[in-house]
Amino acid sequence: MKIFLDTAIVTDIEDRMPTGIIKGVTTNPTLIRRSGEDPDVVYEEIINAGITDLSIEVKGDDAETLVANGILYNSKYGDKATIKLPCTVEGIKACKTLSILKIKTNMTLIFSVSQAILCALAGATYVSPFVGRLDQIGEDGIGLISQIATTFCIHDCKTQILAASLRSAQSAADAYEAGAHICTVPVEVFDDMSTHVLTDKGLAQ
Repeated sequence: MKIFLDTAIVTDIEDRMPTGIIKGVTTNPTLIRRSGEDPDVVYEEIINAGITDLSIEVKGDDAETLVANGILYNSKYGDKATIKLPCTVEGIKACKTLSILKIKTNMTLIFSVSQAILCALAGATYVSPFVGRLDQIGEDGIGLISQIATTFCIHDCKTQILAASLRSAQSAADAYEAGAHICTVPVEVFDDMSTHVLTDKGLAQ
C-alpha cells in the first residue's frame, strides 16, 4: 500500500515529504500549466525533492513518438521516471515496447476492466482508473477498482492498480479497501486524510 501526491507544485511536495510516507508523484500537463513553470524544470525539481517515482506524461499521437519520448525521459531520470501513457491503441503499443525495454509505465484514463486487462497484457507497471470522473457521470469508480483487483488477483497479474482522480479522503480509503495498491491524491486530500473531528476534540480536551 503506497500513497502518491497528484501535483506539480514543488513546494507542496517538499512540505509533505518529512512525513516519510510519500512514495511518488503523478503529474499531468494541466497541473504543470497551473504551476507556471517549464515541464522539464518541474520534473527536475520534483526529483531533487526526493521523489523516486515520478509519472511523466509524454507527448505523441503515435506509438513511435510516445516510445521515443519515453526513452528520452528514462535516459534523463532512469528508474525514477515512470512514463505516463494514454489507454489507446497507440498507447498500448508504446507500453508493450517500453515494457520490453524495462521502462516503467503508468497507463492512464482507465475506465473499464477490459482497458485494464489490455494494459496489463502490454506489461504496464501501473493502471490508473479515474475514480472521480466515473463518479461524476453516475458510474461506480470504486466498484471498477474492485473489479480490476479481482481480475488481476485471479490471474496473478503483476500490474499494480493506481487509483486516480480521488477527490476526498473517504474516496482514498474506499479505493484502498477495494484493492488499489496505490492512491494518488491532491495535497488537500492528503492533508484531510490525517484529520477527524473527534481527533480535534480529543486534543482540545
